Amino acid sequence: MGKNSKYAVACSLIGSVISILSGYETGVMAGASLFIQEDLKLTDTQVQLLIGILNVCAFVGCLTAGHVSNYVGRRRTITVGACFFVAGSTVMSQAHSFGLLMAGRCAAGIGVGYALMIAPVYATEIAPAATRGSLAATPDVCINLGALAGYTSTYFFGKLPLAQGWRAMLGLGGLPSAVLALGVLFMPESPRWLAMHGRVEESRAVLRQLSDTPEEAELLWSKIAPVAVASPQSSAGVWKEMFLHPTPPVRRMLVAGVGILFMQHLSGINGVQLYSPRVFKDAGINSRDQILATTVFMGLAKTLFILSAILLVDRVGRRPLYLSSLAGVIVSLTCLGTTLTIIRRAEPHHAAPWTLPVAITSVFTFVASFSVGLGPITGCYSSEVLPLRLRAHGVSLGVALNRLTNAAVALSFVSLSDAITMGGAFFLYAGFATCMAAFFYFNCPETKGRPLEEIEEMFSHGWRARQQLSSVEIPVYGNNPRR
Repeated sequence: MGKNSKYAVACSLIGSVISILSGYETGVMAGASLFIQEDLKLTDTQVQLLIGILNVCAFVGCLTAGHVSNYVGRRRTITVGACFFVAGSTVMSQAHSFGLLMAGRCAAGIGVGYALMIAPVYATEIAPAATRGSLAATPDVCINLGALAGYTSTYFFGKLPLAQGWRAMLGLGGLPSAVLALGVLFMPESPRWLAMHGRVEESRAVLRQLSDTPEEAELLWSKIAPVAVASPQSSAGVWKEMFLHPTPPVRRMLVAGVGILFMQHLSGINGVQLYSPRVFKDAGINSRDQILATTVFMGLAKTLFILSAILLVDRVGRRPLYLSSLAGVIVSLTCLGTTLTIIRRAEPHHAAPWTLPVAITSVFTFVASFSVGLGPITGCYSSEVLPLRLRAHGVSLGVALNRLTNAAVALSFVSLSDAITMGGAFFLYAGFATCMAAFFYFNCPETKGRPLEEIEEMFSHGWRARQQLSSVEIPVYGNNPRR
């Protein structure tokens, strides 16, 4: 990897820092909610609303982020999202009522929406094809690092006096925004966004910064220029092409890119992440310290396995990792559902000794399986398959739907567990995961190593032709030919 390619990698990593904030907001509330409920005397319904409202507001953030990023640029949109995080963290850390907590959580939720939309788009548009999968999946690594930081902060700050502990947990989320504000100063704007807005010389200058040779920069420009010139710049034009008059390739790309975003959280991952203390308590762990410590280890396992996905995605490919991930998710959810059902039907404190370790192991294997494919590849793949002219709005729509399913899981998990038992809920999620595997197999071809501008051509063919094309050997810039 040359010096300029390393610069592109560094820019992608800095742009992904905003995702740490998104992960922290999710992870910290899993434990902080226990202390907040005790301190402010909240009901279970209020706690459920406090946790779930993040994704409802993220839906709003996602829908507006696409338009904002097309108007002011990818880089400035990252800054806007960071500002929402600072505001949300500040309000929540100073809140003395449920209303103020909700207001701060809503601001943080809008920031989450911006982060989930802009981070993979920015990484995808500046990354070389040879490493694009790893870099576009980096935001998911950052989300998990943030979640792990959230779990860890609840464990350590939980030892402070009650009112101080949870405020410290929530206030800490504003600190990474300072790192991001400084990092943005050294990041270039997306060359594809610059080209789309007619800023040709600036776009070519950025390409020279990101490419190892002038020839490589010119080759990239020759692929970007025709696509950028054909890109409609008004939001009305984009939505019209997506929904009123889509061509068959555009329709197939929307089904693939938006579809996997919509279905990702139907696996129930947020039910486990947000309500992990409840899951572990249902499995038989009763000590608060043990519950929080187990949650920290769950976050650590998730982060380690997602790092392995980053190393494999550009070597193995998107399809093998994603489908293998779903196989692990289905098996783990089935085992977890079975074990929790056995524990529930046993007499109190008389469940078989093997059920607790099996339940905990099933949670860990579920999280690990999700992290090796279903987590990182979803954002990466959806950003790759949508064409430049539709990418910001398409990803914005997909992430908005992703937040809706996320919110549906978060807001319904407790009620669903009460209605059909927690074991039954995990059986339901296993069924959803099976449907997801079939959808991905039939609708999502391999994109490993292909320049972004060539992927639309691949979707102009039917399913069988796309599967054949995805295995054709092609050269990728900045690396050797691949298979």
